[in-house]
Amino acid sequence: MRVRNKPWAKDKLLEHSALVIPDPENYKGKWREKFNHSAPLHVEIGTGKGQFILGMAEQYPDINFIGIELEESIIVSALEKLLDKPLPNVLFLNKNANDLTDFFAENEVDELYLNFSDPWPKNRHEKRRLTYKSFLQNYRQVLKTKGKLNLKTDNRGFFEYSLESFSQFGLTLGNISLDLHASECPGNIMTEYEEKFSAKGQPIYRCEASF
Repeated sequence: MRVRNKPWAKDKLLEHSALVIPDPENYKGKWREKFNHSAPLHVEIGTGKGQFILGMAEQYPDINFIGIELEESIIVSALEKLLDKPLPNVLFLNKNANDLTDFFAENEVDELYLNFSDPWPKNRHEKRRLTYKSFLQNYRQVLKTKGKLNLKTDNRGFFEYSLESFSQFGLTLGNISLDLHASECPGNIMTEYEEKFSAKGQPIYRCEASF
């Protein structure tokens, strides 16, 4: 996806550093104190423009949510949505998911979400896929025992790769769907991509995995 550059985005993010945390390593192990709310912590990696995580935060006010997005010009749209409709249980990180273990302590996160991650289809890019074993190792470190990893994608190849990667890593799989919107999915919050692809009739693949 080509990202339209927004040269003003960096300043906007810095202006709202209480919502887009510039120094997340300082809150490692202390996120519940940062939220001032001792609640379960859910993290979305690749939060995009924020539609999913903001919808989840509104639907589940007793859960704390953190959205991680690398691109300044994308996460600034999520920030603007949050400013238009403030929610006390959402924070953002404009950071790289490679550094996940720098931001969260062991067993600190209750659930992780991977929504429509870049599939990196070429074999030489396998290590960049967010379901590659090195990422799974990081997820296992920050997730609580039996913590849940939730995956949604429109890319069947990436979905099949992820299921195999999860299995090889020893995760327990559950609630596997090869066409999410054709089945019962109460409470499903759609991402921007999900709306776009499902409107074209493309199946949405989903699964849950736990360590």
